[in-house]
Amino acid sequence: MKRYYMYVLVCADGTLYTGYTSDLERREREHQTGNGAKYTRPAYRRPCRMIYSASYATKSLAMKAEYRFKQLSRKEKEAR
Repeated sequence: MKRYYMYVLVCADGTLYTGYTSDLERREREHQTGNGAKYTRPAYRRPCRMIYSASYATKSLAMKAEYRFKQLSRKEKEAR
């Protein structure tokens, strides 16, 4: 059964990036090489380190979790 993941990266500049994927290792590698999201492409944001991931049965659930996390304040994100 295919799984989907919501994940959080901490970037070299101290910012957080949240996304979803079906392959955590591939996605982290893409972010590290500058081929991931537009947000993590600049060299000053790399390296990025994955600090959290959660598994979901469907892409929709992973996307909803990503959206909910993005609505939190920085303080609330750090508390999780």
